[in-house]
Amino acid sequence: MAETVLSFVLDQLSTFLREEGRLLGGLRQEVQFIRDELGHMRAFLREAEAKEEDAQPRLQEWIKQVREAAYDTEDILDEFVARFARHRTTGFYGSFRRIFSSIKNLRARHRVASQIQSIKFRINSISEGHQRYQSEYGISAQASSSLSAVNNTTWRYSRDDALLVEEAKLVGIDQPKKHLISQLLQGDDYQLKVVSVVGMGGLGKTTLVKKVHEDLEVRRHFPVRAWVTVSETCDFQYLLIDLIRQLHEEGKKPVPQSIESMTTTELKKIVKDFLQQAGRYAIVFDDVWDVEFWNTIKFALPESSHGNRVMLTTRRADVASASCIESRRFVYRMEPLSIEDSWTLFCNKIFNGGTCPGHLMDVAKGILDKCEGLPLAILAISGLLASKDVNRIEEWEMVRCSLGVELEGTGKLDRVKKILFLSYSDLPWHLKICLLYTSIYPEDYKIGCLRLVNLWIAERFVEWREGMNIEDVAWSYLSELVNRSLIQVTGVFYEGMPGNCRIHDLLREIIISKSREQNMVTITTGQPTRWPSEKVRRLIVHTSSSNNTQHHEQTQNYCFDHLRSFVTIGSTSPLLSRMLLSEVSRGSKLLKVLDLRGQKTQKEIPNEIFKMFHLKHLDLYGTGVERVPKGIGKLQHLEYLNLGNTGVGELPIEILKLQKLRVLKVYQRVDPSDDDYGRHGFKALFNMGGLLSLEILSCMDASSGCITVKEIGKLTQLRELAITKLRRDDGKELCSSLANLTNLHKLSVYSIGKGDDHEIIDLNHHNPYLSSSSCSFLQSLRMLILCGRLEKMPQWVAHLHSLVRIDLDWSRLRGEEDPLESLQHLPNLGEINFCGSYQGEGLYFKAGGFLKLKELHLKRMEGLRWMRVEEGALPRLQKLFLQQLPLLEELPVGIQHLSQLQELTLYEMSSQLREELLENQKEESEDYTRIAHIPEILIGYYTDDRKWREHQLWEKKKKKT
Repeated sequence: MAETVLSFVLDQLSTFLREEGRLLGGLRQEVQFIRDELGHMRAFLREAEAKEEDAQPRLQEWIKQVREAAYDTEDILDEFVARFARHRTTGFYGSFRRIFSSIKNLRARHRVASQIQSIKFRINSISEGHQRYQSEYGISAQASSSLSAVNNTTWRYSRDDALLVEEAKLVGIDQPKKHLISQLLQGDDYQLKVVSVVGMGGLGKTTLVKKVHEDLEVRRHFPVRAWVTVSETCDFQYLLIDLIRQLHEEGKKPVPQSIESMTTTELKKIVKDFLQQAGRYAIVFDDVWDVEFWNTIKFALPESSHGNRVMLTTRRADVASASCIESRRFVYRMEPLSIEDSWTLFCNKIFNGGTCPGHLMDVAKGILDKCEGLPLAILAISGLLASKDVNRIEEWEMVRCSLGVELEGTGKLDRVKKILFLSYSDLPWHLKICLLYTSIYPEDYKIGCLRLVNLWIAERFVEWREGMNIEDVAWSYLSELVNRSLIQVTGVFYEGMPGNCRIHDLLREIIISKSREQNMVTITTGQPTRWPSEKVRRLIVHTSSSNNTQHHEQTQNYCFDHLRSFVTIGSTSPLLSRMLLSEVSRGSKLLKVLDLRGQKTQKEIPNEIFKMFHLKHLDLYGTGVERVPKGIGKLQHLEYLNLGNTGVGELPIEILKLQKLRVLKVYQRVDPSDDDYGRHGFKALFNMGGLLSLEILSCMDASSGCITVKEIGKLTQLRELAITKLRRDDGKELCSSLANLTNLHKLSVYSIGKGDDHEIIDLNHHNPYLSSSSCSFLQSLRMLILCGRLEKMPQWVAHLHSLVRIDLDWSRLRGEEDPLESLQHLPNLGEINFCGSYQGEGLYFKAGGFLKLKELHLKRMEGLRWMRVEEGALPRLQKLFLQQLPLLEELPVGIQHLSQLQELTLYEMSSQLREELLENQKEESEDYTRIAHIPEILIGYYTDDRKWREHQLWEKKKKKT
């Protein structure tokens, strides 16, 4: 939407005037005028776009003009900076060059002035249209409230339809319904209990809660009941009036006079007084969008001693949690329908409960896969298919291939689009643009969260916030989109930090539609296609199965003058990526993002890249690059450089010129097939401490000695540090440097060697009991990785109160140096990974220890014979992973005490333990009773002929429960 683009560009213009305004001279006032005029149009745009789908083509064209004028303004100013801020040299040569450049640049400055005047003229013309359309369409700032009221009324009618779903159409609702009813009826009668149902739009939250609310047992238990639809743009006063009427009608009492003229305070008092006298009540607030709503309405809801209940439905996890904080908490996360229930609902709608004809089976399953268990989508698409001829498979194929087009239309899927689109329209502009950016990924792509947030930062979608690191702000954006049920987390790294994520297929179709509408990204696979007539600003290259050599015809006449980003997703055609990169390198002066991740055929960095003055983000992770040219020093605005898993082992001294560099990653795995053996890094440069903006440094080779280790202490902004080939003698200097790094969140230290040959890591040079800096030493550290031999655990580890995860690899601690002693009382420790860490015979988990630990991974500890868990130890453990522990011949003693354990994985364990578990699955066996509470137990092993086998211990039991 243009309003999103405009907000983004306005933010960039403000930054430009603040940081580069002095270069403009007399043009500064012109640029300020353009910014101010665009700012005046923003409020109007917000309302105009709400009517855009029903608007005349002229208004739609005007919206497009605003968007393009905003983009063009940014282009002109970036070109201006690239030309006039490039040469800031000193000395005799610098003076001569400045004189020569000033003569040469007179014409260029005149040209820029002419371009700015042209933009100003366009803005004036667009502004006149702004005034004209305000009166023609009746859109103004004052009209916004009435427009919201109309939208709200329409949405109320739309939600009311959801409450009229026939019982016969409901599938998969029985179990959730029973669960929620039990939550309403159970418990004491002395406290208000709030039950929140949360999930993305279209899951059937309203339908489920309505069935619970209307249940006969619930009606008998709660004599006073009310249902209030809140919605995105609720009128709180109207809502209270509606609630008062419902309560009085339910209680067969007259509605108080003149409630329409009362204040909200007076109305809340009427509600509270009524409920205090009425006895036990159950009230539903459907479709709550804002935490503030709950913070306001809760004062009208008395606690009393009658066992009162409130139910909420919401798309936002923060609303669900906030409503339960002050009451007895229960949050029910609504999940999509299972494959079986989805198929039943699908067939019930189309075939009246019959079976799907065999010739339609494959295409039907393909369509159903798109719905991903979303009941609203299944019903809508089923309704569309019900009108098709079941004998003509091509009609069904057409629907499968054109779901995106159907969502853009006004047919049977319009309701699906409106419900999903509401979540998007509720976002602030910075989250809208971040969500739209996910359209760069192909369908069903496993989106890496770290890469995504770094791209958001590089694209300048992330706003600086006082007192916050830019990366933390970006992660908060991702968390908010997850919280709003717009992004689904599919994998977790540590501390609950998302590792991978995805977008629901139908929501993705809407995002792609909006992204295309704004000309936000241009996607190519190299297949013959029609390039857009508008300027390409972000070019995304997807995986292509074709190695067609005709790609050149598509790129040779195409202009990349306005290109800001070039990103490859997946392993693309080498010929295509080379051709496109060649075109981009020659013609893209404004490029800010270059991401060639995973392009193994990319063997070198083209020299043209070093002419890209604005380049901020260069990601070459997993490419075939082996050398970094000296030209890297010309990229004065570079903030992010990723050379992870490349062949690069050295960096040129010119890298020290990059004073804006925040992220520097250069490393390779010691063993490409096994991450347990650590990493190689890049040869440390003298004066590395001069890169004062560095926040992430991985992975620096410290083998050159204490001088380079000392330099680390100067990098006081570091949040992540990984060093490799640390010598034993340099441990003291490293501890001294670490004392300066008060912002460090992640520390990885690898010694010289591999496996048993690792040199000793000696970090016992900071005594927390004697040092004056003991209160601050690494107190921000959340993750610690030590890869190498340890004679004893560093004393300071036991005082890392923020530590969430620790990995000890090849520590080979002797039996008397039990690592559990140092770790058991860390208050936030949630994950432990031990690989070859301990040579003792047993591990003893004492009562009261590891109170927050959720994951425990033990691997390659050849001497371990027993494990014991006391009752009261590991009370929150959810995952226990045991691998290659050849002498461990029985399950941990006390495993039955791990009541929260969800997964037990046993890989490559002793044959005796494996056989006992596989043979003793009878309910009366001792082993069975000790582990019967664990839902998932997986046994993996190699057969005699080295074939891998995995066995789910009681798959039948899981299905039964």
